[in-house]
Amino acid sequence: MKNRFLFVTGMFLILAMVMSACQAAPATEAPVVEPEAPVATEAPVVATEAPAATEAPVVKATTNIVHYYSGDLGLKDMQEIITQFNAQSAACEIKDNTTGHEDFKTQILVMLAGDNPPDVFSYWAGARVQFVVDSDALMELSDFWTEKGFDDIVVAGIQGAKDYNGGVYAIPQNYHFTGMFYNPKTFAAAGITETPKNWEEFLAAGEKLKAAGVTPIALGSKDRWPAQYYFDYFLGYTAGNEYREKFQAGEGSWTDPEVVRAIEYWKELIDKGFFVPDANAYTYTDAADMVANGTAGMTLMGTWVTGYWDGNGLVAGEDYDLFPFPTIEPAIPAATYATVDAWAIPVDAKNPDCAKEFIAWALTPEMQALWAKGQGALAASSQVDTAIYNVVTKKANDLIAGGTKWAAGYDLSTTPPNAEVGLNLFAQLMNDATQYMTYLEDAQVQSAAVFGK
Repeated sequence: MKNRFLFVTGMFLILAMVMSACQAAPATEAPVVEPEAPVATEAPVVATEAPAATEAPVVKATTNIVHYYSGDLGLKDMQEIITQFNAQSAACEIKDNTTGHEDFKTQILVMLAGDNPPDVFSYWAGARVQFVVDSDALMELSDFWTEKGFDDIVVAGIQGAKDYNGGVYAIPQNYHFTGMFYNPKTFAAAGITETPKNWEEFLAAGEKLKAAGVTPIALGSKDRWPAQYYFDYFLGYTAGNEYREKFQAGEGSWTDPEVVRAIEYWKELIDKGFFVPDANAYTYTDAADMVANGTAGMTLMGTWVTGYWDGNGLVAGEDYDLFPFPTIEPAIPAATYATVDAWAIPVDAKNPDCAKEFIAWALTPEMQALWAKGQGALAASSQVDTAIYNVVTKKANDLIAGGTKWAAGYDLSTTPPNAEVGLNLFAQLMNDATQYMTYLEDAQVQSAAVFGK
């Protein structure tokens, strides 16, 4: 609730005037006149002005925010958005409670289940929002969406990220594109003159990089999630997106032929030595550094990596570039598996009005431009001039605008408990791919328990 203040001012003027007069007595014969004592007069009263009442100091409503934009994932730019919001808001003061990206996944669920949730928090649109909506933990925001005219502001292609169970529960902040980010100079030195468009060309490019003494693919799967995009593309690009959606909903099995085939495509790259050794020892930024310094040729990652590279002084189009993941089955249309980052408000938030004010602020063209340029994101607001994008992020934006299907990545398109099953499997695969069938069988036992089968 917004605090309200009454300012009281007043002025009191007291005027007093005291008049005194002396009259002479009438004359008589030779009287001895005793002089009259002077009549005492009151000291004049000087009117004084009462001290003006002072305005009560403005006390803003403390509004708690929790988000996962830590470290190289946008902390500096989100803090700038919060700082500017606090400076211009008359009633609200955002208190930033940043937490680590991976720690956040568990922490936010604990907070929502407790009696002291934040007032607003960032969350990944898709199955994770659905999970907390189904727990009756989020505030429904249809009126807020309509009041702010977000239908005319938010990019049409991602507006579906707001809808759950017939209501609005998430407000998009940005979205991303995943693809193969590569070092053009490394490719050129290896004799790769065109980026690969299909699987055969991709394998040939990898062999050229190896022949030049360069590891084809950098992967930093220490935090597990960076590996998931290989599964997304191998499953989506071989079994199709309809099957993938059913699988994510628990209607398939880890031992289905479609899933086994997808994992075997992944294993083929591992067996060929396309990945850096010990991928599970590195973070995604470690992998990005390998591409930047030319020890690896490319990395499958989201557009947020451009924010990291730009912050390190790399030049888009010269030091790094992008090409879509190569097609495998020509009949399956192009897609990207990524994220829509959104804002949500707990149903028990203490300051929902301030939370809404902040969300609206974060969606202004100025804040959206600041965020997109700094974080390497694609703006959720259609009012942002696309001239803000560098040549690489503009390419990603144009691919989506040109019809590339956008879908949520693996851990954002299934329930959080089932996401853990897959993320663990992907890490196991990168550690030792020879046991992949055992991993799949174990994963199916776990997923069956998650979905109550």
